Amino acid sequence: MAIKIIGISLTIAGILGLTFGVLGIFGSNIVALNPWAMTILGFIFFISGVGMVKRLK
Repeated sequence: MAIKIIGISLTIAGILGLTFGVLGIFGSNIVALNPWAMTILGFIFFISGVGMVKRLK
């Protein structure tokens, strides 16, 4: 149960990171971090979260 919560949290963090990163690349920079770094971290978190949730099914 705890791994599922962590997986869902990582997936949501990944979606937010990807969204803010892509918005920073193509539009206004919302966060103070480099938008490319935010996009890469969002992608890593998203893939990790999806993998954790998928493994539990």
